[in-house]
Amino acid sequence: MRGETWVDADIDELCLSFLVRQAWLNMRGAMDGALSGLGLSVAQYASLLVLADQPGITIADLARAVASTRQSANELLAGLADQGLVERRRHPTDGRSQQVFLTDAGRERLEEARPVVRERERELEAGFSQEERRLARQWLRRMTGDQPE
Repeated sequence: MRGETWVDADIDELCLSFLVRQAWLNMRGAMDGALSGLGLSVAQYASLLVLADQPGITIADLARAVASTRQSANELLAGLADQGLVERRRHPTDGRSQQVFLTDAGRERLEEARPVVRERERELEAGFSQEERRLARQWLRRMTGDQPE
């Protein structure tokens, strides 16, 4: 790649992790724009998704699920709690940890956000064939350990 930009390089020579990072940053920017009208960031939307799927998850587990630190998850949850979208409760068997739950308002906001995110994803995927979209999702799921090879 000496003397050429990363964009000009042969596709097989590009650093895969760099491409995934660039794709993530581009998608995150697009999603932040789409979600901003609902008062949500991408991280907050992801947290609402996790909480809808795993009610009562601990803050530490939520942080792991959204690839965050516990401190960042606490700050993110504080913002969601200020909006009345989540509530924290002391864990019934471990007095040191807290469980997090969506409120009715949190479920409503998530349901408002889902079609916004789906529409933005459709716009981003517009230039890809159905097979390309399927293969991209399959590859990403394997990379996350969510699907067997």
